[in-house]
Amino acid sequence: MFGIIGLVVIFVMVFGGYMLAGGKLGIILKAMPFEMVMIGGAALGTFLLSNDLPSVKQTAKDIGKVFKGPKWKPADYRDLLCLLFELVRIARTNPVALEEHIENPSESAVFSRYPKIQHDHESVELICDTLRAASMNYDDPHQVEEVLDKRMETNQHHAMHSSHALQSVADALPALGIVAAVLGIIKTMGALDQPPEILGKMIGGALVGTFLGVFLAYGIVGPFATRVKTVTEEDNHFHILIREVLIANLYSHPPNICIEVGRQNAPHHVRPTFGDLEEAMRALKQDAA
Repeated sequence: MFGIIGLVVIFVMVFGGYMLAGGKLGIILKAMPFEMVMIGGAALGTFLLSNDLPSVKQTAKDIGKVFKGPKWKPADYRDLLCLLFELVRIARTNPVALEEHIENPSESAVFSRYPKIQHDHESVELICDTLRAASMNYDDPHQVEEVLDKRMETNQHHAMHSSHALQSVADALPALGIVAAVLGIIKTMGALDQPPEILGKMIGGALVGTFLGVFLAYGIVGPFATRVKTVTEEDNHFHILIREVLIANLYSHPPNICIEVGRQNAPHHVRPTFGDLEEAMRALKQDAA
């Protein structure tokens, strides 16, 4: 919603201010289709040239983050803590029973209670791989934490590619706008025998290229890149919480303490309250009984 509001504000303020100042949209509207073909086409070409097909598809998908926001909502953080609580408790009381959940999470009764998490491939693998390693006596907290940090760093670097790709396009757009403007000036220089009013419109049309390049770079694509980066970083907190809980588990803290460590490390705006989480875990205990 905020993304749409932002776009509306940008267009209304820029073009509304231009019209209030006495500017006429006729020249811009007449030149815009041709300038957009040159600038937009060149920007698309540079984007395709500098990325492979999977990256192009991922970037197109990630643009939706501008309008959808973070994938993980406050309720998802509470569900994740409840899921980890169940798994840690099973690992402590019956390690053999844990195997059926971490070896086949798609059919696990525990994971099935949290379908959104169950369908997130990376979150499930992060949980299962870490618990599996602990069951194989690879349980040195420092070593496991180092492995998890490297894994998450790699995943985060990959997830940030869309933001970097969009920012590269934003950086190129002002120069591409100048290219379009220069072509417009070249066209104008070939029509110097025309009257001043014709030349004025042709020069104005050429300058639309510079305007569009700068406007698209700093008003559209650049903010898109920043928003995608912000949302990606925020979603990464979900995996950080998994790491914190599972590392606390390797230190043999009680399950409640492990979950509290995770809760405390969740960002404030998505952190479940102690009371809400305690009530949810109490309900899980009653179901298990």
